[in-house]
Amino acid sequence: MLITSIPQYIQGLTNAKLDLTSVNATVFYTAPSETDFNTSIVNSILVSEDSGNADTITVTLTTPGGAVFSLFHVKAVAASTTIELLTKDLVLQSGEILKATAATANRLHVVASIQEFTKTRISTSAGL
Repeated sequence: MLITSIPQYIQGLTNAKLDLTSVNATVFYTAPSETDFNTSIVNSILVSEDSGNADTITVTLTTPGGAVFSLFHVKAVAASTTIELLTKDLVLQSGEILKATAATANRLHVVASIQEFTKTRISTSAGL
């Protein structure tokens, strides 16, 4: 909702999608580090198991400096189900990276819903 008396942040909306075809840590989203968009809010991380076999997933956040933080470590995903990993929004700063690792290749898909925000505000005026 646009409130004309309050400065607004420009936002973009995106989905990050990944088919985990290997057991290696794989990047599925990097927060923008450009001048336009530099902060992201991850609203949802869905993980779907599509092979009929239970599996596990590990999700990490890597900072631009290389520090790695475990968000979900060996999280179980039952056979033929979809789970939501987040219970609250996850804020990512400029250049932070989300990676996913499956215990077994070719079983899991990951989809994250993300809002990207600018670091500057725009002013609006009521032209109605």
